Amino acid sequence: MLDPLTGVRFFLALGVVLFHYQLYWTLPPESAGLLNRARLGVDVFFILSGFILTHVYLQGDRPLDYRRFLAARFARIYPAHLFILLAMLGLVLAAPLFGVGLEQGRFNPVDFAGTLLLVQAWFPRETLVLWNGPSWSLSAEWFAYLAFPAYAALALRLRARPWVLIALAAILFVALDAIYRVQFGRVLPRAEDSMGILRIIPEFLYGIGLYYLGQRWTPSARVSVIGALAATVALLALMQIGADDRIIVAAAGPFILSLALLAKADVRTFLSHPVALFAGEASFALYLVHIPILMVWRNAAQAVAGWPGDYRMGVVELIAMLVLTLVVAAAIHVLVEQPGRRWLRGRMAPQRADPIEAKRSVHSDQGEPF
Repeated sequence: MLDPLTGVRFFLALGVVLFHYQLYWTLPPESAGLLNRARLGVDVFFILSGFILTHVYLQGDRPLDYRRFLAARFARIYPAHLFILLAMLGLVLAAPLFGVGLEQGRFNPVDFAGTLLLVQAWFPRETLVLWNGPSWSLSAEWFAYLAFPAYAALALRLRARPWVLIALAAILFVALDAIYRVQFGRVLPRAEDSMGILRIIPEFLYGIGLYYLGQRWTPSARVSVIGALAATVALLALMQIGADDRIIVAAAGPFILSLALLAKADVRTFLSHPVALFAGEASFALYLVHIPILMVWRNAAQAVAGWPGDYRMGVVELIAMLVLTLVVAAAIHVLVEQPGRRWLRGRMAPQRADPIEAKRSVHSDQGEPF
């Protein structure tokens, strides 16, 4: 049931990467198209997290082993995060040696500590946390993991009524969006470093409701293919026309559910190909490392060529940087993320001779997080 949800992660992460690239490229504005909304791939991942973790941990009546759950989640997200954060620290310390000027006070010890502890998106703030911008979403994910027993209690109580869970998620989203607009002047899907945890709270619940809804449906192969195509076209069209962020977030739910139902109907697509699955699993490293590489690349170009800080990037340069980023992400996934995950799990929560726990261990690495 997880293959399409794993394979699609690469395309979601790539969309976020290209969203950041298009802020610096020389192509005409209309060439960006749906990339202006590709940043909402983060919201798709928040929904996907609720969906996948429900699949892994909230089936049957067996109680959640919270300690093992947290150990598995920590091992899933922390090795790559710590590696890239320490690499950023090294770059910041080395920058003056190469004549690279950094904005005074922006790379500070307090923000480093908050990023290290994954709490940088838990509090109101007026500036961005620059140590590694994308890691704000890990801070939000970590918050959802810590709150998982509360989600689990609600989910198991209402799993026979998935529409109630989805309605509760919608009500919660509307309420938090109203609060965020009053306090910060932006819609909830724009919450990042400043109280980004509010963004994941209803979206994670949305994913839980969608999972239980999908459990009640068993479409034919033909219906599942039509549904997946329709949901994908609708989501891309809404992004392309620049629909309201909140509408796109709502449309992401049927998109995720349609991919899950596609797999449930045993329909094989390119998302189930081994290459797509590897790319999906490495998408976490891709998401985390693309901004540091973009920063280093542009600073190096400015230092070598003497270009101004706001120079625009051409197609050849963008392609070269993307290829480098993909290679580095794959290397981090294979050499850091996977062995680090195994090492942490072996020490924090040794595997039991338990087929249910073994199955959870396998599946908990798929489909999330961003």
